[in-house]
Amino acid sequence: IFFRLVFNMEPAAKRSKTEFKMGEVSLDIESLQSHYRNDTFSPADLVKELLSRAAKYTDRNIWIKLLTNAEIEPYVKALDGKSPGDLPLYGIPFAIKDNIDMKDVPTTAACPAYSYVPKEHSFVVAELIAAGAIPIGKTNLDQFATGLVGTRSPEPYGVCRNAHNAEYISGGSSSGSAVATALGLVTFALGTDTAGSGRVPASFNNLIGLKATRGVLSCRGVVPACKSLDCVTVFALTVDDAEKVLNVAAKMDTGDDYARPLSDSIWPQRSEVAGFKVAVPKADQLEFFGDDGAKELFAAAVTDLKSIGAEIVERDFSHFFEAAKLLYGGPWVAERHTVVGPLLESSPEKVHPVIKAIVEPAGKYLASPGYKVEYKMQHYRTLTTAFWKDADFAISPTAPTIYKVQEVLDNPIQLNSNIGYYTNFMNLLDQAAVAVPAGFLPTGLPGGFTVFFPPGRGP
Repeated sequence: IFFRLVFNMEPAAKRSKTEFKMGEVSLDIESLQSHYRNDTFSPADLVKELLSRAAKYTDRNIWIKLLTNAEIEPYVKALDGKSPGDLPLYGIPFAIKDNIDMKDVPTTAACPAYSYVPKEHSFVVAELIAAGAIPIGKTNLDQFATGLVGTRSPEPYGVCRNAHNAEYISGGSSSGSAVATALGLVTFALGTDTAGSGRVPASFNNLIGLKATRGVLSCRGVVPACKSLDCVTVFALTVDDAEKVLNVAAKMDTGDDYARPLSDSIWPQRSEVAGFKVAVPKADQLEFFGDDGAKELFAAAVTDLKSIGAEIVERDFSHFFEAAKLLYGGPWVAERHTVVGPLLESSPEKVHPVIKAIVEPAGKYLASPGYKVEYKMQHYRTLTTAFWKDADFAISPTAPTIYKVQEVLDNPIQLNSNIGYYTNFMNLLDQAAVAVPAGFLPTGLPGGFTVFFPPGRGP
């Protein structure tokens, strides 16, 4: 409902067509299912084409495990006797970030020494497959989902590169999932998001990146980064596709202690009222790290919103940015240590050096400073409640700029921090968010903005 009201333009769909030998085929859900209904081709035909296409992009380092046709065949066979009328995701190909379990396929979190073979699907993957979706493979990521860049995946996986220009970063940590979707290898892909990993790669690869309210998509069967903050996310070509996937996957999971039901208590009524109020950061709080093209792209997005009836109000975002500083300077780094710590103690050389530098010191974190940080965070949550009193939603740039791969390799921590300027606070303060394409930069790379809101006003 929210996107019908505000973003009826569906920007990503117009830029995401994929050509196959069988003719020009768009991978969006409606188009594929129309072809299936008309018997233009079958899910098996589509899988064959996608695997052939995937073989052309080995330079992007998209996959940790690209399934073979034989490994995919049982999922295709399960559709026999069914149709799009029976299953909402009938024959729809998707990718799975490799910190999310898929039965009988190793989960590595981009660390070979951590690898294990799950005996069952994660909750969300199971729901999607039951609805007819076809898994194509497990995708690359910043190791242990720690990073916003896509460069922190060691050999044999390697740096995941941008779909539009391989000299540039893909964004992370859900790097492979975004690039697979952007290059037309799948219709949608699953990622995860703790500090922006489901939004930054969407922006850098011209996609919709849906990060629902924490707990709406179950994290059971997901290797945690910060279990108290993590979200499973969706990369999609269109707003419609993101919504369809959400509606299938957002089942209440009583096996996930952090699960919450999907609710949209504001927009069903709000959509009947003309006009809406949009909060944006104060001009002196906008930061683009010298990227004038990104600055102009965000200004154009604000102008577009005004043109469809939005009232733009500048708001003080300082408490958001102060909260963001606590993500890597507080107890949430210690929470990452609960996952990586045992490997750091037994085989530290098996952990990517940047991940080690971030997480290892957290093993000495004491409880008392953690409480002090939590008291600060609660204060910022209180300020956030007041922020929303007369704003329907807020927007910000998704990322202030984008860097070349080599730039990030040369300065891995600072540039990663720059990229998270607008994203790091959202899970800490329990905001739902959707990254939306906004156009292209002078470099030819895409950029975008993020719409966000508190629980109960969106997905």
